[in-house]
Amino acid sequence: MNTASKPRIKPVDVDLTEPLKSKMEKVFPAALRSPNLYRSVARNEALFIDMIDMNFIGPTGLLDRKMIPPRRRELLILRTCMQAKNEYESHLHERTISERMGLTLLEIDDLKNADINKDIWSDEDISLIALTDVLVNTTSVPDDIFERAATYFSEPELIEMTLLVGLYTSVAMLVSLIRPEFDPY
Repeated sequence: MNTASKPRIKPVDVDLTEPLKSKMEKVFPAALRSPNLYRSVARNEALFIDMIDMNFIGPTGLLDRKMIPPRRRELLILRTCMQAKNEYESHLHERTISERMGLTLLEIDDLKNADINKDIWSDEDISLIALTDVLVNTTSVPDDIFERAATYFSEPELIEMTLLVGLYTSVAMLVSLIRPEFDPY
């Protein structure tokens, strides 16, 4: 993302009016300025409201049904951001939620590397990182990567994790389209 570029789609004003104000407060505390990307997507107000009403967008991100533990979700999200070259979303998560979800600063930094430091990750985490990498980069899952992940995760978990990676890949596409300015967190 070219952060020096002007946004292509400007966010709605940070001083939201109803119904966006109450909907955004379901996702972000009033003391925390809502992200530029969310307010840009809110240019399509009906879609944005539907996304919140359907619990598609929540306080911990997209599609948090609580099946995937918070740390694992955040690992998947940050690795997807790295692979999809989504600096905006990565920055947003790092500044607001990544540590609260259980990742250490060392892990957060390592997820930005093409080749992770396998000494700091469990085998379970390494299988998720490998799965994320192939999903984002090829949309194809080789048998060996599937079998490794399937030793640690159930079929329902694998399905939900794959959807999560896909959703955050879509977020990277939105960021590429909109070019939001980094949020001041």
